[in-house]
Amino acid sequence: METEQGIFTSGQKNHENSKAIKVVLVILNCILMSIGQVGGPILSRLYFLHGGNRRWFSSWLLTAGFPILIIPIAFYYARARSSTAAGTRRLLVTPRLFMACAFLGFLLGVDSFLYSFGSSYLPISASSLLGSTQLAFTAIFAFVIVKQKFTHYSINSVVLMTFGSIILGFNMDGDRPRGESNGKYILGFFMTISAAALHGFIMPAVEYTNLKAGKAVTYDLVMQVQFLISMFATLFCTVPVIINGDFQAIPREARDFELGATKYYTIVVLAAIALQFLIIGCLGVIFCSTSLLGGLVSSLLVPLQQVFGVIFLHERFSGEKAMALAMCLWGFASYLYGEYKRNYKKPAAQNESEGEAL
Repeated sequence: METEQGIFTSGQKNHENSKAIKVVLVILNCILMSIGQVGGPILSRLYFLHGGNRRWFSSWLLTAGFPILIIPIAFYYARARSSTAAGTRRLLVTPRLFMACAFLGFLLGVDSFLYSFGSSYLPISASSLLGSTQLAFTAIFAFVIVKQKFTHYSINSVVLMTFGSIILGFNMDGDRPRGESNGKYILGFFMTISAAALHGFIMPAVEYTNLKAGKAVTYDLVMQVQFLISMFATLFCTVPVIINGDFQAIPREARDFELGATKYYTIVVLAAIALQFLIIGCLGVIFCSTSLLGGLVSSLLVPLQQVFGVIFLHERFSGEKAMALAMCLWGFASYLYGEYKRNYKKPAAQNESEGEAL
């Protein structure tokens, strides 16, 4: 009896430790998402507001920061060489995974194009709220692709946060930048919605790729997969950038930039790094949890984008936006409470009953 009790206690502690590590990883990746989703669009909008007009170059920046992934990949490689598994193969991506990464990279490149072109015609407040409608698309595709199970809490959160995002459409015309034509503004609106829909498909597709990897999905493998996805997305955008002569135009654009050449290069580099943080965090959340949680966190970050847009870009904060933000926060709180009840209260009750039985 004592041995069985000891085994039960040990197993319970291991389960709790594993759950604690997963929570830490989720929080870490959410922080990376926050840096990328808040900082990236702000920096990209600054680029367009002060003289930048190379939209393919802006699309290229969304994934061009992928070389920074060499740092964590090299870290895992060095750790493996110093361990007993030094002789194992460190290129973990199989040919099947490589093809999946190429396909997802192509989709991410198209998504980068749609988002960059759409947001160049819209204020950050409008583009961020429109972009957050990806939650609805993520929920739909997660249900179809990975058979995501929904509770009434998660359904409630998706409905609230989606409705809170699209409520902006009732008064979008008041946010139109000066000098922006009706045609460009409407084009920006629909391109941003299309980017949200495509992003909503990519997230469950990445989760499906993890499920069908045919091997244990470790964080080392996730980094390699992300490197390949970002690399292929960057290659997709590099071709039109070269055709348009965007790289050759960078020195001239920097000289004419309203904030000066130094700030031009600073904005460009920081935007690339921040946006790569967004991709790292997003794929990390999917790896540690689900694509639905990634979509919910992305929608929750809309309030921070609004606040920083008002502070740094002096954009208007209307009553409609306040209502949309309140609904996003309410929806996310509903999801968190549902997950707390499902993952903590119920297992705790089961563990107590099992302990009593032993």
